[in-house]
Amino acid sequence: MPIAGGRALPVWPQSSSEDRTATAPEPVDRRPVAIVGMGYVGLPTALALLASGNEVIGLDASQQRIDDIRASRVDLVSDDHERLRRFAGSDTCTLTTDPERLAAAGTVVICVPTPVDEHLVPDLSALSAACATVVEHAVPGQTIVLTSTSYVGTTRDLLLRPLADRDMHAGRDVFVAFSPERIDPGNTVHPQNATPRVVGGETEECTRRAVAVLKGSAPEVHQVGSPEAAEMCKLLENTFRAVNIALANEFATACGHLGLEVTEVIDAAATKPYGFMPFRPGPGVGGHCIPCDPHYLLWQLRRQRVALPLIDTAMTAIATRPRTVVRRARELLADRGVPLSRARVLVLGVSYKPDVDDLRESPALEILAELTQAGAVVSYTDPRVTELAVAGKRMESEAKPQAQIWDLVVVHTVHRGQDLDWLEGQPLVLDATYRLDAVKGRTVV
Repeated sequence: MPIAGGRALPVWPQSSSEDRTATAPEPVDRRPVAIVGMGYVGLPTALALLASGNEVIGLDASQQRIDDIRASRVDLVSDDHERLRRFAGSDTCTLTTDPERLAAAGTVVICVPTPVDEHLVPDLSALSAACATVVEHAVPGQTIVLTSTSYVGTTRDLLLRPLADRDMHAGRDVFVAFSPERIDPGNTVHPQNATPRVVGGETEECTRRAVAVLKGSAPEVHQVGSPEAAEMCKLLENTFRAVNIALANEFATACGHLGLEVTEVIDAAATKPYGFMPFRPGPGVGGHCIPCDPHYLLWQLRRQRVALPLIDTAMTAIATRPRTVVRRARELLADRGVPLSRARVLVLGVSYKPDVDDLRESPALEILAELTQAGAVVSYTDPRVTELAVAGKRMESEAKPQAQIWDLVVVHTVHRGQDLDWLEGQPLVLDATYRLDAVKGRTVV
């Protein structure tokens, strides 16, 4: 049993309904749960809470997002699409842009994005606005749970202190906790409702009430002794991934210079049943977490003049990886006597990972921009992304890339079920995924 602050903190198991009745705290009330921010985290969270028997109020600042949810024009795994069909329009699910509805909720869960800007500095605008709205509409007896990844102390700065300024004190008038989201979009092997949650409340009662709400949407809930410990937990999780991806990319470079296939080496190392976890090299890192979250820790500690050189170096390596792909493309074309400035280049797959249509922080966007800036005639193909904009220029996906011969095909993302046999007929294939072993003559970064 984990210990924090000198007290034992139980983990509430969810192995069966009988266990839940015996060991977990009873829900404080059956008022609706309000989800603030119905994006890639908020919507699956709302669906999980609906499936566990809660009434949900889904609040989003964008009417377009609300309309898209009602019309099922959203990127979800199949199980969540089924839940959306079941609950959308039902009496238990209310979708709204009106923050006044928050007053009717017994619990408010904040799920808004925390990106970084073009200088890799945390952008807290959406989170600050959402927390200010929740504080403004908070009512006595509410439980407020922040899930958005941010710096250590965010819950205290944006919720606990502003609430206290309204004479609403945590543990007495309201109940405040941090519970980091753990959602991997498109991942059907580890869905949200099968992933344990971490919860850290300002007081024991804050934690107990947050657990009571969240326990129905996770197999277990692990408690820590403070919101700050839960905030740091999330930063550790994604920093761990970032550092190891940077290491895998570096090993790919080393293997290339030594004439070795890096995937063969990684697969061999992964046979060790302890002390090793396989990470795969690629064209860069995209999405909402890995390229962003460690920068919140670096930013916070840098302001305190504390250096984190290992993390800093890893994040620099991740940020520059797309340029490494473009440099390799230039080398391959030069070896064939084709200058990049007049080459016809196709980028295959542009979403940040397979089987999603999400472009946030996708390395493909930088690769497309760098190739375009170098003078190449650039196109892309992706069945999940029909159009995009690069440097202000609108591009449409090539519907039949196999009908043309390209000077170079850069493989960035491969979705499940894609037919790639046509790559065999292309003169140059740069496999930035390191996964197309069956394509003869393909080259890796």
